[in-house]
Amino acid sequence: MKISIITVSYNSSKTIKDTLDSVYKQSYNNIEYILVDGKSTDTTIEILKSYENTFAEKGIEYKWISEKDKGIYDAINKGIELSTGDVVGILNSDDYYKDKDVVKDIALAFENNNSDCVYGNLEYIDPVSKKITRRWKSRDFELGLFEKSWTPAHPTFYCKRNCYIEHGVYRTDFKIAADVELMYRFLEKSRIKSKFINRSMITMRQGGVSSSGLKSTYIITREMRRAFKDNGGKFNLIKYLGFKALKVKEFI
Repeated sequence: MKISIITVSYNSSKTIKDTLDSVYKQSYNNIEYILVDGKSTDTTIEILKSYENTFAEKGIEYKWISEKDKGIYDAINKGIELSTGDVVGILNSDDYYKDKDVVKDIALAFENNNSDCVYGNLEYIDPVSKKITRRWKSRDFELGLFEKSWTPAHPTFYCKRNCYIEHGVYRTDFKIAADVELMYRFLEKSRIKSKFINRSMITMRQGGVSSSGLKSTYIITREMRRAFKDNGGKFNLIKYLGFKALKVKEFI
């Protein structure tokens, strides 16, 4: 089973080496690694070039492009279009795998459970101290969970490539919540088969696009309402905010 991993970058020179190294260190080698860069102006492109021989020597298919895009979701869609693997996952340019066996465990979950998608747990860390600030503990999917402010941790969400062909890719008319819209569309509307892996898969630096500030909270809440409505669901703002408040216990 070939796993296609997509990383989108733009001026990511301070963090992307950790991302690249965590892919290189994986014990599972049947990997296609695709970097979609948005015309970085720092040293990101030089870093991407420097890893070409490193990945080739390990037998990992490695390809990268650098061109203007219309935002992160447009760039991810480019990566999906370039992918040839059986399974596709997204690894952000400031995230990295928890350990060397993450991709192996993802492949085993697909092979052993006849699943269409696999997801797991995630840890946030402070970008300076490296201390864990939040543990995102997920669970088995059930219909209706999205309405209770639950979603899979998107950086852990790996899906068969055929699902993108059958059910569509990321919508570029969303600024922040296209990942939630896609997972809602796949799981709630299309009802693809899912498997939860109860293990930490990804380490994420605190402060991403959808995790910083009141403005982003407002935008993501508004976009989630639209995501539900567009896919035939109902969004109850009071219920959603109430369940979201309960997530405080995830923070350390």
